[in-house]
Amino acid sequence: MQIAIDGPVGAGKSTIAKECAKRLGIVYMDTGALYRAVGVWCEENGVDAHSEEAVAAALPGISPEIQLSGRVQRVFINGDDITDRIRTPGASMLASKVSSYGSVRAFLLDLQRDFAAKNSVVMDGRDIGTVILPNADVKIFLSADSKERAKRRYNELIAKGADVNFDDVLADLEKRDKDDSSRACAPLKRAADAVLLDTTGNTFIESVDRVMEIINSKR
Repeated sequence: MQIAIDGPVGAGKSTIAKECAKRLGIVYMDTGALYRAVGVWCEENGVDAHSEEAVAAALPGISPEIQLSGRVQRVFINGDDITDRIRTPGASMLASKVSSYGSVRAFLLDLQRDFAAKNSVVMDGRDIGTVILPNADVKIFLSADSKERAKRRYNELIAKGADVNFDDVLADLEKRDKDDSSRACAPLKRAADAVLLDTTGNTFIESVDRVMEIINSKR
């Protein structure tokens, strides 16, 4: 079973997708983690993430891998577990930059499709229903008001001990929205056959329950 959940940053895709996968007893795959990992690897290894030419030249030396611990995803590059280093605002901006490069998207495409071919998955990202899994059994596009999304992201970062302020988080989110929606390669957009779900004002459980209703209606 393939379930594709797309939407902008802070829409709750990852947390909702994880809980739905848990309820369904299938695997959750966070595709954004792959782009974060590539971006962070570039920064840590002196590759200019703002130069597509530089990043493309570095790709042959990168070997990304997804491993599951139970149903928990860990991301490795060249054998190095990079999972805990990719959950920062800086990594988020790096991901937005490298994910705009056609070379990077092509590089990671087969990895994502192969994973979904071998596992029943809930997969979330920006272009899952449009590019990665165009024939997914269920497609959902999550959205929410930008200030509410920024508040969710802010609370998440604070809970992890990050030193951030709300205005900066909102500005970063709005920039991500613009960059993700306007990029030439695989821009953020709703698939024609995706169910649109606005989670503004919803509690986490309310959003999960609604997504599960959509999934169950398609099974």
